Amino acid sequence: MIYFASDVHLGAGDASQAHRTEAAFCRWLDMVAKDARAIYLMGDIFDFWFEYRGVVPKGFVRVLGRLAALVERGIEVHLFTGNHDMWSRDYLSTECGVVMHFAPEVVELGGRKFHLAHGDNMNIGGQHSLRLMNTIFRSETARVLFKWLVHPDIAMSFGQWWSGKSRKSHSKSNITPAHLDFLVEYAREHHASHGEVECYIFGHMHLAHDYRDEALRVMFMSDWSGAEASYIALDDSGRAELRTFDIEHLA
Repeated sequence: MIYFASDVHLGAGDASQAHRTEAAFCRWLDMVAKDARAIYLMGDIFDFWFEYRGVVPKGFVRVLGRLAALVERGIEVHLFTGNHDMWSRDYLSTECGVVMHFAPEVVELGGRKFHLAHGDNMNIGGQHSLRLMNTIFRSETARVLFKWLVHPDIAMSFGQWWSGKSRKSHSKSNITPAHLDFLVEYAREHHASHGEVECYIFGHMHLAHDYRDEALRVMFMSDWSGAEASYIALDDSGRAELRTFDIEHLA
């Protein structure tokens, strides 16, 4: 089996919420590890992540330990960066063995081709302010300046504030399937020239949804802030299924 999860936002909220989320995600990793041959983490696994040369964000030791243990057992772990962890570099690959992906990719899984991406910074041509912000935040110049000019304590405080602001804009109470149309349209345009792709998998919008029409399938996963989280399970034949995980259940 191959599993996908997205938008865990480790570290988000107060201490109690952050602990609840980490404990739930660790239970999910333990659960899927029983039959997983690969796990794909589709961005925003951390609510804010920034790497200095010798400093990474405090916490997450239970998750990081599990990821390293999974890799040591021969289970592939992939991370596609999202807008909350786009400043990742080589820490997770060096220390945990995670395979890092910094851009959307078409991959073959179970004999079928899937387009994988977090979903941010895609099909936003008409949103000029968002395009400008993404250009600035993703520039190597901004990353280097931030690293050299901002003390880690200040950087983490700023990052947590900014991440909270961004996360609230994707609150479940504000998002409907219609808000996913920009990524469905991206998938439709991409599929027109890449007809071999059978399914598109995204996170980012915090809403679980399985869109289908005659020629297109686009799957979205939820975040982990509610009582349940969605994830995708892909069997060896390439059949993908959207499933739910009970965050409140204490196993």
